Amino acid sequence: MARFESFVVLAEMRTGSNLLETTLNEFPGVTCHGELFNPVFINKPKTVEYLGITFEQRDADPFTLLAALREGGGLTGFRLFHDHDARIRDHVLADPACAKIVLTRNPLESYISRKIAAGTGQWKLHNLAKLKTAQVAFDAIEFEKHLATLQAAQLDILHRLQTTGQGAFYIGYDDLNDVAVLNGLARWLGVEGRIDAPSRKLKKQNPEPVEEKLTNPEALAPGLARLDRFDLGRTPNFEPRRAPMLPACHAGAQTPLLFLPLRGAPEAEVVRWVAALDGVAQEALKTDFNAARLRDWKRANPGFRSFTVLRHPLLRAWWAFERRILTGEVKQVCEHLVRLYGIDLAAAPLSPDATRAAFLAYLRFVRASLSGQTGLQPWPFWASQAALLDGFGQIAPPDHLLRETDLAADLPWLAARLGHSAPPRWQAADISAPPRDAEIQLAAREAYWRDYEQFGFTDL
Repeated sequence: MARFESFVVLAEMRTGSNLLETTLNEFPGVTCHGELFNPVFINKPKTVEYLGITFEQRDADPFTLLAALREGGGLTGFRLFHDHDARIRDHVLADPACAKIVLTRNPLESYISRKIAAGTGQWKLHNLAKLKTAQVAFDAIEFEKHLATLQAAQLDILHRLQTTGQGAFYIGYDDLNDVAVLNGLARWLGVEGRIDAPSRKLKKQNPEPVEEKLTNPEALAPGLARLDRFDLGRTPNFEPRRAPMLPACHAGAQTPLLFLPLRGAPEAEVVRWVAALDGVAQEALKTDFNAARLRDWKRANPGFRSFTVLRHPLLRAWWAFERRILTGEVKQVCEHLVRLYGIDLAAAPLSPDATRAAFLAYLRFVRASLSGQTGLQPWPFWASQAALLDGFGQIAPPDHLLRETDLAADLPWLAARLGHSAPPRWQAADISAPPRDAEIQLAAREAYWRDYEQFGFTDL
């Protein structure tokens, strides 16, 4: 009895998925039905109806075709690429009863093979006498895009399998002629039958060395040198993912304007401005959203605009330090500063030097917290603004990303887009100047490197 109810071959163009499909079909009781969810055909090119399901029916409800597939008996599956129907991709990746076969190939080989196939029009080869050959030009920028697409698709598969506690059978292009590997795949699927040889129905195209397939082989070495093969330029990010803070959002009383606040950035001042825009008290603004209420509000307010406001990371950290830490409001952080950095906040008021030392310790605590080096999970007011925006992006990405320093000009501009010719004046927040010597600036950069990098902030 098979271990799985169905299977999917997760592959990309020119990775050998046609060959793998024909070989899978050699096993008794196994049927692979091609690219069932390709956006331009069903099963194979120029086919617009399959298993009694038309192209239009499939696009309206792809699960009708999936159900028809599984009614055929035996272990059935299909090939799925990253740009095929996302509804089906989400479904099969989450389904533990669907076996995942992940097919990969050297990205440079698949890139060149795809260019040759596009040039010759020959995507499959059954008869060597009909082989079409061609040389193509290597384009470094084009190849980087190809590689980025493949890597993103593979990382997505890996992440989804990890988060759902599933495994997959990984098979490389070069293994497609290895009978032991292919029979191992059958064993993993729970299929009893075995084969003596891989399918010979398809022939390998363009087996020549890479350089012989290119019109400009001299461009290969410098082009590949541009790539960071081991992702050495990546800065690891251990900051936890955040859910969107929908209850904190405020919508205009009459104006279809939605404010998505970032804790520690301008918030109360912006809420007052949104209320003044309609000449109402703040209590009249719509708030306390959840996903359903926000969706209802959006539907009821066609043409709405949404925005958020960024604050310079150093100024935001100083605001949080003055309002939440020096006041002793967040005792857990105060205890960390005492225990880890020897900062005594009880002896208030602190001298300027003691205040600076405590603020520097707070910045170092933030860096440790956002790096996962403390037992205290980041609260929104010291989380990075990039992480808070990622949270909103799951449900309600803002139309406009404004900056505190530009609000005097940007808010009237935004109000004018919504029909207000004489909006209220912007009243900036009253924040004292933080210490800004070189050591403090560096500590802020190290703590909030994501915000500096993502939003282009410079030293304050």
